[in-house]
Amino acid sequence: MKHIIFRPLKYGLPLVAAAFLLSGAASSWQFGRFQRPAEANPVISPRKDSTFLCPMRKGPVHWEALHTFNPAAIVRNGKVFVLYRAEDDSGEMKIGMHTSRLGLAESSDGLHFQRRPEPVFFPAEDGEKEREWDGGVEDPRIVEAEDGRYVLTYTQWNHQKTAAAIATSTDLVHWTKHGPALGSEMSYKSAGIVTSLSSGRLIAKKIKGKYWMYWGEGTVRLATSEDLVHWTPLAGPDGQPLPILAKREGRFDSSFPEVGPPPVWTPRGIVVLYNGKNAPEGGSPSLAPETYAVGEALFAADDPAKLLARVDEPVFKPELAFERSGQYAAGTTFAEGLVYFKKKWFLYYGCADSLVGVAVTGQGPGR
Repeated sequence: MKHIIFRPLKYGLPLVAAAFLLSGAASSWQFGRFQRPAEANPVISPRKDSTFLCPMRKGPVHWEALHTFNPAAIVRNGKVFVLYRAEDDSGEMKIGMHTSRLGLAESSDGLHFQRRPEPVFFPAEDGEKEREWDGGVEDPRIVEAEDGRYVLTYTQWNHQKTAAAIATSTDLVHWTKHGPALGSEMSYKSAGIVTSLSSGRLIAKKIKGKYWMYWGEGTVRLATSEDLVHWTPLAGPDGQPLPILAKREGRFDSSFPEVGPPPVWTPRGIVVLYNGKNAPEGGSPSLAPETYAVGEALFAADDPAKLLARVDEPVFKPELAFERSGQYAAGTTFAEGLVYFKKKWFLYYGCADSLVGVAVTGQGPGR
């Protein structure tokens, strides 16, 4: 997270629809309070002895030796599958200076995971090497399409700039890379495709005949697609990508908001869980400077750009020691994975850029 610098587009931020700022008990459009299962966390930790014959390094690497964090999640064949970011022990001992690959783990209860010994998604000798060497592939979000495909949004990092890219798979193991979702001219990251709950699974949702994707770190914006692979930014009156969620002074998102897991459509509106970064100065006094905590916003069900409500305080924040120690000591509960499983909602999150945690609630949005 910290190593990626968002380069804002040069236009003024127009006023968005007035939002009801909420605090206290969860409103009926929100998720219920996420609770950490004490017997499970953290659910994924580094393994120093895991090796992988890397096509980029031309030799074996300890691909998940240093950190395992920032997970995507999906339900498949009655199990929860998590794609997690893993950093090897190469490069400088600084945030963002190692190579990231994506590992795959599965669970029958959503809490205890078995991991594959090698990554399933990684920088390779392919058409994306210019954008993925040597930093790698980071921070995935995943959705299921109506036809059974899995669509992955992830960050490409070449130690110079980032791009939110698209990849697809039918089995979560073998992937086809499609390149940057919005072109390679600008540096951007973090993209979550809108879903809805169907037959117990979160499926990519069409609204007004199109798929929708919330994207961005710094300011959240929107894009649309006909096929889940090729995306077009939603433009404002000035022709530039329309900003729909911005930072707020004195709040937990005073530095910036950043897209979290794939948003969930309900008849009441689109619920967007997002990650807010607290500013070093002028931020929330209840959080340490530069802490990442989870916020929640509601957009109109028939107009994904229309902000209806937004919480004042984070709905999930660093509280435990492993969420405030590691390579990002300010603390993170960085949410990226969300599934509906066994009649509960499971939220998977990165802990201090070092571990993977899980929290659970029985109450979904739009109830």
